Amino acid sequence: MTDSLTITGLVATTPRHLVTSEGLPVTSFRLASSLRRFDQSKKTWVEYGTNWYTVTSYRQLATNTVGSVQKGDRVIVSGRLRIRDWESGEKRGTNVEIDADALGHDLSWGKSVFSRSVHAIAISEDAASETAEDNPEETQETEALDAGELSPEKELETVSVPF
Repeated sequence: MTDSLTITGLVATTPRHLVTSEGLPVTSFRLASSLRRFDQSKKTWVEYGTNWYTVTSYRQLATNTVGSVQKGDRVIVSGRLRIRDWESGEKRGTNVEIDADALGHDLSWGKSVFSRSVHAIAISEDAASETAEDNPEETQETEALDAGELSPEKELETVSVPF
């Protein structure tokens, strides 16, 4: 049985990125989630403890995570909870892990700038040259968008999409 949950917390370790022998990108880090409340009677913040999680992301989320998240960032993680007991000689423990489905900065603590990652699609040289010959203006716009440059004098067209 898998439990889905959403956790906010502080990235406590530098995200570790690796690619498996099968080519699967994986990024993981430790997340510290602390509960603090303001005690009105004492006029101070009271710590209620910290829960520790190992957050693991896969595929495109792993690649985007390692390029976006750093130690010390406040993040929100949504995913599946896994609790594993382990034993090594005389030592025993429990690992609490989250397989992330979604991950991002917690905007309650600051600003973030989003940059969409575009997947490269392989097309034949013939198809690419046909596209450029058919509509060179569209090709230039696409290249500008891919490079993150959008000409300010170019008007954006609004398109209605029926549901």
